[in-house]
Amino acid sequence: MARRISGMKGDSSPAGNFRPTREEILKFVKLNPDQAGKRELAKAFNLKGPDRIWLKDLLRELQDEGKLEKRAKRFTRPGALPHIVVLSIDRRDGDGLLMARPMEWPDTNGPAPTVSIKPPRADKARTPGVGDNVLAKVFPTDQDTGPAYTGRVLKILEKRRDAVLGVFRELRDGTFRIEPVERRQDELIVEADYTNGAKSGDLVEVEPISSGRYGLAKAKVTTVLGSMTSEKAVSMIAIHAHDIPHIFPQAALDEAESAKPATTNGREDFRAIPLITIDPADAKDHDDAVHAEPDTDEANPDGHIVTVAIADVAAYVRVGQPLDREALNRGNSVYFPDRVVPMLPERISNDLCSLREGEDRPALAVRMTFTAQGRKLRHSFHRVIMRSAAKVSYPQAQAAIDGNPDEKTAPLLETVLQPLWNAYAALKRGRAAREPLELDLPERKIILKEDGTVDRVIVPDRLDAHKLIEECMIQANVAAAETLEAKRQRLVYRVHDEPSMSKQESLREFLQTVGLSLARGAQMRPAAFNGILARVAGSDHEGLVNEVVLRSQSQAIYSPDNIGHFGLNLRRYAHFTSPIRRYADLLVHRALISALSLGSDGLTKTEEEQLDEISALISSSERRAMAAERETVDRLIASHLATRLDESFQGRISGVTKAGLFVQLPQFGADGFIPISTLGNDYYLFDESARALFGERSRKGYQLADEVEVKLVEVAPLAGAMRFEMLSDPKSLPGSRQSFHKSRNGKATKARNPAKRGRSRRA
Repeated sequence: MARRISGMKGDSSPAGNFRPTREEILKFVKLNPDQAGKRELAKAFNLKGPDRIWLKDLLRELQDEGKLEKRAKRFTRPGALPHIVVLSIDRRDGDGLLMARPMEWPDTNGPAPTVSIKPPRADKARTPGVGDNVLAKVFPTDQDTGPAYTGRVLKILEKRRDAVLGVFRELRDGTFRIEPVERRQDELIVEADYTNGAKSGDLVEVEPISSGRYGLAKAKVTTVLGSMTSEKAVSMIAIHAHDIPHIFPQAALDEAESAKPATTNGREDFRAIPLITIDPADAKDHDDAVHAEPDTDEANPDGHIVTVAIADVAAYVRVGQPLDREALNRGNSVYFPDRVVPMLPERISNDLCSLREGEDRPALAVRMTFTAQGRKLRHSFHRVIMRSAAKVSYPQAQAAIDGNPDEKTAPLLETVLQPLWNAYAALKRGRAAREPLELDLPERKIILKEDGTVDRVIVPDRLDAHKLIEECMIQANVAAAETLEAKRQRLVYRVHDEPSMSKQESLREFLQTVGLSLARGAQMRPAAFNGILARVAGSDHEGLVNEVVLRSQSQAIYSPDNIGHFGLNLRRYAHFTSPIRRYADLLVHRALISALSLGSDGLTKTEEEQLDEISALISSSERRAMAAERETVDRLIASHLATRLDESFQGRISGVTKAGLFVQLPQFGADGFIPISTLGNDYYLFDESARALFGERSRKGYQLADEVEVKLVEVAPLAGAMRFEMLSDPKSLPGSRQSFHKSRNGKATKARNPAKRGRSRRA
């Protein structure tokens, strides 16, 4: 129920009705984070007719002024926590109440807010403690002092643990120490009887066994994970640092091992359809298969029927059972260069659910009919038994289409592959008409040596074979969302909001520095960004503008509230095509099974009621996986380059801050830092709108996306950090004189070079 505001002082509308003040609107939004949509605001203040239009205009003004932000369909104060959030409990206050902070908090928002955890009523099993991570509902407080929020725990995610991950070191005096991976932790002493065979330089897991009032705590080595020179140890750091579950409970393994292959009972027989899987050459699981054929309906000339079959994971992973609980706990598979931490055990992911060539497998299939212009006319879902006609890699399929088939693809070329490419040509026309955001960003892949260390980093070719599968999957995802909406079945959408008003304004200010403009007022569309990117294509500003446009975008999340997918320019979109590696897709499968009466293993009423909490949890798991993957790459590259100190590299400025520059080495895909203290003897100004640092006297400097030459001067492999020195001279920057004048109004910040005073900063 909405929290009312006492003593309202709003004005009257022309019709004599009450209108709230701006302050009353802002206060209502603060106190009612879960009921702050436009419709809820109108209802709370009893606004009707013309007053609703007035409210819409006022909300737009408050967004333009940066006093409100829109998340999904609800308004919130800038920097406010989401209503459902993952928290880390870090202490107790003087009264013994648990205090927590959000697990994820942007540095640009200032210090993370404190949340006071409400004690559970009488459920001891749900009593959290210091060190726990929890999923909680949070509510802002009215107090000017003390915690900014109170929180009610919905689920304890990870119980606190005493194990510490660190590097085992033998000192010159023969004693042993543990250098923790977490910088905030103190070193630990290990006595000779408790080394467990560890050697100096090994990555180990230790358990503290004593702590005195003075000196370092003592610990014993419980697990030796291997040498820090081993790449497997590097990924284990990220697994430990982010609390990624990587060992399956025995109950989940037992359930997986006891699972029997699905039968044909109650399923349509699709085994005669030559569906094929097209995946990376090293893929171990295959969760999607495709097929296309011409539509023989005379009413649809040159049309196509595309079938996408997806592994039927719901047939094996039942709601509330050990496999399901662990899959929800993991949220998704995590991909490292050396290993995969799967969402499901191999018995399920690589065996029973993998659409292996020539083997019967259960699947959920969608048949879609498209016009020659790529417009979908109709679709239908089917629970089937299928048999993959072939397992083909992306390069194999592409080579066959390009005129170089091999023994595997030659028999498939005319009957299977060519019809798929014909259908893709139509889907491409449909995509072009839809105008999604076209940011084609290269994905780097680390190639390892046999000993697990880095060999090289490559950018795999982006083939039409990749794009074909991608577009087929997008259309299948759209069909899933449309079907569930039509059946009024609750589901988890994959939503991507348009850039916030503050990010739009920041982008607008930047574009002015390079002579471009971004329209104000009208609802933003991906085509507006595509137009900007097209205007700078081939120019000196192409890389810079692409980078800034990318950073202006919101982050895609999972939500039961549909706001559409901005980047794909789709009104409704759900993840359906990867249930082996994403829990969101499994939920959509269950929703389809329930909505279409395809079996008894569909979405339960309890799951429907928990979709808000589940969405927040799996969105957090996804961000956790992305951070772990990125940090592992950084550590691997830092270790790889540790022997190349004082070498020079060609780089690209990937970040500009008041403290200095981040530079990415494109050939490795990793970043290093250049402290402002090393940029020279000038006084440097930080221009936020231009994403640049420039000298106050020279009027020259460095800007985001500039190509520069740098020297590697320091490497910290354990932290994945590198420090560079700039070798390239500063250059004249567009708009720098304007930026200098802006600095006097607070738009640019003067950052005095501390080098003259002998101060330095480490990576």
